[in-house]
Amino acid sequence: MATPVQGPAEGPCSTAPDGPEVHPVDQKLHPSRLVPAALQHIAAMYAGVVTPPLIIGQAVRLDTAGQTRLIAASLLIAGVATLLQTLGVKGFVGNRLPFVNAASSAGIAPMLAIAETNATGDQLPAIYGAVMVAGIFCLAIGPFFGKLLRFFPPLVTGVVITLIGVTLMPVPVAWAQGGDKTAADFGSMKYLALAAFTLVVILLIQRFGRGFVRQVALLLGLLIGTLAAIPFGMADFGALGSAPVAALPTPFAFGAPEFQPAAIISLCLVTLVLMTESSAGMLAIGEICGRETDGRTITRGLRTDGLATLLGPVFGGFPTSAFAQNVGVVSLTKVRSRYVVAAAGGALLVLGVFPVLGAVVSTVPMPVLGGAGIVLFGSIAVSGIRTLSEAGLDDSSNIILVAVSLGAGIIPLAAPTFYADFPAWAQTVLGSGISAGALVAVALNLFFHHLGTRGGASAPALKSS
Repeated sequence: MATPVQGPAEGPCSTAPDGPEVHPVDQKLHPSRLVPAALQHIAAMYAGVVTPPLIIGQAVRLDTAGQTRLIAASLLIAGVATLLQTLGVKGFVGNRLPFVNAASSAGIAPMLAIAETNATGDQLPAIYGAVMVAGIFCLAIGPFFGKLLRFFPPLVTGVVITLIGVTLMPVPVAWAQGGDKTAADFGSMKYLALAAFTLVVILLIQRFGRGFVRQVALLLGLLIGTLAAIPFGMADFGALGSAPVAALPTPFAFGAPEFQPAAIISLCLVTLVLMTESSAGMLAIGEICGRETDGRTITRGLRTDGLATLLGPVFGGFPTSAFAQNVGVVSLTKVRSRYVVAAAGGALLVLGVFPVLGAVVSTVPMPVLGGAGIVLFGSIAVSGIRTLSEAGLDDSSNIILVAVSLGAGIIPLAAPTFYADFPAWAQTVLGSGISAGALVAVALNLFFHHLGTRGGASAPALKSS
């Protein structure tokens, strides 16, 4: 059983044999330490990287080949973005920290709303057009974002992160029932039993596993669930035979991007939240690594997010942001070298040019994904709740802010037809619980903590933890 790789036991810096002190972030580790540490990062991020293409591909009813292309593109863009972030181009992009960038689950709900308001064939082009503009938006405001952070305290980001987990929960529930709502056996007991089995496996690994095994509980659950599905004929491996072994993603394989104002607005709102998360993640990783994270570092990091978000849709990628779970890996293992994360990014890039590996992921039965998805999206909601717990909820105005914002965000989930008579643009923006909740949370934060107050300092500031 693998155990976490431990970093230097002494001081913030180490001394090279014949040279000056080297900060742990800039250490180039021996392969015997670098490889297992990089594998832990890959294990922590892999499920999150493939989740957005899996969900969006299912929503727009892509065939197996299309789903495989989406997964490969997501892996490729994650690899490129992570390499840019860790190695960087000095003074331009990359925070040069052990920081992972990949497709964020926060964009899933608004992208699903965009898909629902477009005809088949226009769904992905509309999504990609909105994502590209969101990337430009990120690049444009990145240098000034530090001044906007006071409008996105933990009170606001906690609401949004909680809503991401809550509004995505119907997705794994539908997967657990078989995935295809039009099928005659949708919701049958065989599907529910397989989903429950997968969930139990993950819980048992999480309870009794140690070290690396415990970190990859989700991946092991997916593997064991898929193996359990084979004797019952519930796993289809036909895609493996038709998928090319190696191929680069084709530019605009799903059509030229379409630019729809309402879709763009919803993605730009989510981008603000993603930028806040990335900034908080950079502050956190700076504290963990003992390296100061100043405004220029955050600007370069956000510029990487913006470039990956802008260029990703060309090959089939989605909005890109920080992966908080990998910040946790750095904190747990104490391995602070950015070259470890760069190696993990390089591995993702290689995985992205081998579509057959994406086809392997697409063969996982829907009920198995459903069992694992309940854990994955539930964990996102818990992250939001944890953020809210640090946001000063002993103040009555903060309680009202959270209550109304969560209520606004849950309306589309509780009553999907609530906005049916609204204009199309309003349906796209408000039909996503994340967008609606974010708008209300920002507005109420302005109302309670900024309008008519001196300096707007009443709201809790962004924390790096």
